[in-house]
Amino acid sequence: MIFEQYYLGCLAHASYLIGSEGEGAVIDPQRDIGLYLDAAQRHGLRIRHIIETHLHADFVSGHRELAEKTGAAIYVGARAGARFPHVPAVDGLTVEMGRCRLRFLETPGHTVESVSVLLTDLDESPEPQAVFTGDTLFVGDVGRPDLAPDLTPQELAGLLYDSLHEKLLTLPDDVRVYPAHGAGSLCGRQMSSERSSTIARERQTNHALQARTRQEFVEQLTRDLPPRPAYFHHDVEMNRTGAPALEHNVALPGLTPGQLLYYQKDGCVVLDTRPAIEFAAAHVPGSFHIALGGQFASWAARMIGPEERLVLVAEDAAKVEETRMRLARVGAEHVLGYLEGGVPAWLKAGYETSSVPQVSAAELSEWSLNPPSPMAILDVREPGECAAGAIAGSLRVPLGQLPGRLAELPSGPYLFVHCKGGYRSSIATSLLRRAGFDKVVNVTGGFDAWAAAGLPVAVEGGSGGACSRSAN
Repeated sequence: MIFEQYYLGCLAHASYLIGSEGEGAVIDPQRDIGLYLDAAQRHGLRIRHIIETHLHADFVSGHRELAEKTGAAIYVGARAGARFPHVPAVDGLTVEMGRCRLRFLETPGHTVESVSVLLTDLDESPEPQAVFTGDTLFVGDVGRPDLAPDLTPQELAGLLYDSLHEKLLTLPDDVRVYPAHGAGSLCGRQMSSERSSTIARERQTNHALQARTRQEFVEQLTRDLPPRPAYFHHDVEMNRTGAPALEHNVALPGLTPGQLLYYQKDGCVVLDTRPAIEFAAAHVPGSFHIALGGQFASWAARMIGPEERLVLVAEDAAKVEETRMRLARVGAEHVLGYLEGGVPAWLKAGYETSSVPQVSAAELSEWSLNPPSPMAILDVREPGECAAGAIAGSLRVPLGQLPGRLAELPSGPYLFVHCKGGYRSSIATSLLRRAGFDKVVNVTGGFDAWAAAGLPVAVEGGSGGACSRSAN
C-alpha cells in the first residue's frame, strides 16, 4: 500500500494519497492539485477516487479540478447539497481499491454532512488500521460545532458526541487517527501539532473526550466559542459548487506606481506581503501588511476577506506568484496586479512612504516606567495565550476580533502593539494605521521577548489582573 500525508502549514491542513495496485484515492485535497498528480505519476497510480470528509469552511478544495483531470469520482456526505457530480457517502459505503478497502462512516457534528473513512490494508489484516476523521476528531481536540445554518451549536455538539462515542471511539485502540487539520487551524481550539494519533491515545488524553455525559460535552464544547470567521460561508459555497481550475488564471499584470495608486483610490486593498521589518521601514501609505511567512492565507481571509479587490506588493515576481496561490487556497481570487519593481520603484517614482516605529521589549519597559506621553499596551494574542501571562495593565483584543472592535481602543495615547513573537502585531499595526490610529508602535519579539528578558509578567487571577482587562 502507498500512503502519503501532505501538510500545508499556512492552513494547518492535512491531505492524503492512498494507493494500491495502480489505483489511488485522494482525501481532502488542497486547491492546487499538482502535488497529487505528481505523486500518482511517481507511484504509477491512476487517481480513481476523491474523498471530501465535509464541505471545508477554512479553505477551498481542489476536488473539482482534480476530478476533471483524472476522471475520478468525488465522494462527499449525502447531506452536503453538493452541486457537482458526486457519489453520496453514506454509512457502510465501501470502495475496494486493489488490496485496500475504504469504508465510510457518517459522523455529523462539525457539519451535518461530515464523514470519516476507515482504511484497511488487506495485506496486513482484514481489520481496519486507520481512520481519516476530517474535522470530527483531531489530535487533542474535536471540531467546532457552529457551522450549520439550520442547527444550533448545541444541536451540532450533541450530534458530534454521538458520532464520537457511537462510532469512532468504538474502533480498536490501535487504529491510527489521521485528521484534516493540526494546531493553528480555525476549526478547533486545542489541537496538537502532532499529525496523527491512535484511538486509544485520544480516548485517554483528548480534553474534549473527558466529558462524563453528553450534556457535559455539549456545554463544554459550546462555552466561549470563538467568533466564526466571516469568510467561512464563502468558502463552503465555493466547495459546494466546486472551485474553477487554477490553470485558467491569466498572468498578473505588473503595475506602475501611478496605476497602483489609481486602484487604491478606487477602493482596492494594497496588500504588502514582505517581511515585517521591511514593511516597518517603508511601505505604500494605507497598505495592509500580512507577511508571507506564517499562516498567511488564513490571516488574509480573516482580516481582509476573499471578496475584496487586491493589488500586491512583494519582494519579487516569485513572491507575487506564491502570494497569489496562497490567496487562491482560501478563495481570494480578485487580485488585479502587483507593483512592478516593488517599493524601490515606488520611491524612484517620487512617491512618499509610511513607516511603523519599532521598539524592543526592554525599550517598552523603560517607556512604561516613565512615559513621556500617554500610552497604552495592546495585546492581540488569543485568550488562552494571555491567560498564561501578560504585561500588567495591557488591553486585550485578539487579532481576529480587532477589525470589529476598533471603537473600543483609545485614540489619543501611543498604542504599543504586541503578540507572541511579532507576526500578528505587524498585521495589527497596519490595520490600526489604515483605521486612522497615527500613534502606533510595534513591539518586536512580542511577549516572548518580554518574558525572555525577565520583565514582570502578570497571570490572570493574580496581581495586576492584566489578562482580565479588555479594551472598553
